[in-house]
Amino acid sequence: MHNRSFNRKELSGYNGANGAPAFIAYQGTVYDVSQSFLWHGGMHQVIHAAGGDLTSSLDSAPHGAEVLSRFPVVGTLGAR
Repeated sequence: MHNRSFNRKELSGYNGANGAPAFIAYQGTVYDVSQSFLWHGGMHQVIHAAGGDLTSSLDSAPHGAEVLSRFPVVGTLGAR
């Protein structure tokens, strides 16, 4: 699944709700955060929701983008 390209609407369906996987995008790369207890139910710290592009949000996080290396890459976020 690593080569899959998502558009924003498709990505929004991977919001971690009702058994759906929890995917997030950062700088055009889509990560699967489903297995992280910090993303339980598709929410992280009651601030960030799975199924979206968190590129602009990460600047204000208490951690950097290096934490994303812990998660599987499932594709890219494109404009299609």
